[in-house]
Amino acid sequence: MSTVDTAPAQLHAPPAPRAPSRSTALPAQPRSAPPVEQPCAGPLEQQPAQPPQTLIGSVQRAMRLLETVARHEYGAPAKQLARETGLALPTAYHLLRTLVHEGYLYRDRGLFFLGEAVERLSSSGAAQKRRSTIVETLAQWRDLIGAPVYYAMYRDGEIEVMYVSDSPANPAVEEWADFRETGHAHAIGQCLLSQLDDGDRRDHLDRYPVRSVTPYTVRDNHSFLRRLERMRRMQPVTERQEYALGTVCAAVPITVGATAVTMALSLPAHQADRLMPAARRLQDEVGRRAGALALAISI
Repeated sequence: MSTVDTAPAQLHAPPAPRAPSRSTALPAQPRSAPPVEQPCAGPLEQQPAQPPQTLIGSVQRAMRLLETVARHEYGAPAKQLARETGLALPTAYHLLRTLVHEGYLYRDRGLFFLGEAVERLSSSGAAQKRRSTIVETLAQWRDLIGAPVYYAMYRDGEIEVMYVSDSPANPAVEEWADFRETGHAHAIGQCLLSQLDDGDRRDHLDRYPVRSVTPYTVRDNHSFLRRLERMRRMQPVTERQEYALGTVCAAVPITVGATAVTMALSLPAHQADRLMPAARRLQDEVGRRAGALALAISI
């Protein structure tokens, strides 16, 4: 299994080499004239006043114009905007022309509306909020279960691990074999492919045929397709050392419209007895947050 943050699993860098030790003896110092005694500094001289922060007035005025335009769903003329923002009409005209040129506003029949650049900013902010929701949720589950947690989806014919939450005490599995090409070997891939119809499964295997990754990996496409057919709907999918020796994994299927999604976890093989209880706990947690999580994933 892999860390793709989506990113691949974090590797701990070796400690930086130590700098050569230095002698504690001070080098010989050149002779100089005795220091001149300086008068004691007063309180103000000891703590010189810091210059005030510089604010750009034109930026402030432009932001006020944007906020004012946003309050007018059906647009507003320049004179009204100048009046509501307290700006001189020539200043308002100058700023409005600049904002239109940069795409933050557009003008139609003398009225000003928010432009595409503002919509891009808004959508970026919403996307960041969704990412934060998922990242925070995964971190909570990681600490609760005591295992690295993965969020992955099947998108545009590819298996994509979107986020991984691990810790030094519970590191994620290293992607040592291309994750997209070995979906048959890891629990995430098996779980995602189990949610596809037969045609999409066969299309995936035509592009990424089954191959041995470890001695425990399924051996051929036919055997793998039969395994997928036997999987019970919406039940956790497990694999034991099929992708990485010394590691066992479980994945929980999630229904988000027509998109195949999964949350997964991994454990060292010597903790294999924890795998199913941990998977059930993860499934319960996913169920409790299903609404908010589905919204964060699907929008």
